[in-house]
Amino acid sequence: MTVETHAGLPRDPGLQPERTALAWSRTGLAIAVNAVLALRDGLSSDQPALSAAGVVLFVLAAVAIAHGAVRRRQLDARREVVPPSPAVMLGVTATVLLAAVVGIISITIEATR
Repeated sequence: MTVETHAGLPRDPGLQPERTALAWSRTGLAIAVNAVLALRDGLSSDQPALSAAGVVLFVLAAVAIAHGAVRRRQLDARREVVPPSPAVMLGVTATVLLAAVVGIISITIEATR
């Protein structure tokens, strides 16, 4: 079964769930990379707050990847587009900002040594 787009052209309904899952995976991977940087710098410079931020970021990366899997199943099960909840989007935005700040702090600590 094909779904028509607004231009009347056929669209593959399987592409949107796949793009969504890939986007969540990329987001989780980016958060995990910042977690590795934070943990490494926190442990090597005896900064327990930075190490704790790295652990929190690892947990949040796992949550982002798990949520991506759930979203893909939701989108596969339905024919219409289901937007994510505002709370989830706010949480992801806050997590990405936290990852960016922690990454900048870990780079700054590394540069000052």
